[in-house]
Amino acid sequence: MDIVTLQEKLARIDGVAAVRVVADNSHLAEIHVLARRNKPPKQLVRDVQSLAQAMFGLDIDRRIVSVVQLADADLETGFRPALVDVAESLDGSRAQITVTLRWQESLLVGKITGAAATATRPRQIAEATLEAVRQAINPQAALAMSSMDIATLGSRRVAVAQVVLVTEATERMLIGSAYVEDDETRAVVRAVLDALNRLLPDLKIP
Repeated sequence: MDIVTLQEKLARIDGVAAVRVVADNSHLAEIHVLARRNKPPKQLVRDVQSLAQAMFGLDIDRRIVSVVQLADADLETGFRPALVDVAESLDGSRAQITVTLRWQESLLVGKITGAAATATRPRQIAEATLEAVRQAINPQAALAMSSMDIATLGSRRVAVAQVVLVTEATERMLIGSAYVEDDETRAVVRAVLDALNRLLPDLKIP
């Protein structure tokens, strides 16, 4: 199965801005679609199924297709990753955090599984963010979370991320922050990206 070609064809569907296909041993596991709001999500899923069947002979289960729709203004491409979605699924005492970013024409999906504990949730979200970023940067660059905290500054809560970047035996400590508005999870992702954004354009794989 040619995953790259499938992604390229799906990305040409009217209204679709970016696509990421995840396969497990040549079996389609997930299809993430970032789209404009000019079509209902169910129609976009049907378009994905129809194209895959017509061009590749693939029978895609609609349940593996996830659609996130944003306004055109939010879909402007740039040199830095943008947050698309943060999702959490619980399985007993375990939690899986999924962070989806958009970087130019690509969707980057990072997943982390750990204990379903409130105390560790911000760090898990931060780790999932790094996992997404790693997919698009030079593999010679190593990223790791040093710390992830939610602090109070005056009357405002602030997410503060410390990220370690190691390139060619050079270690740098990067710090980023973001005000917590209505959603703490999104502030955590933005804090991590704030720490990295100045350097990521130089690290991106061409």
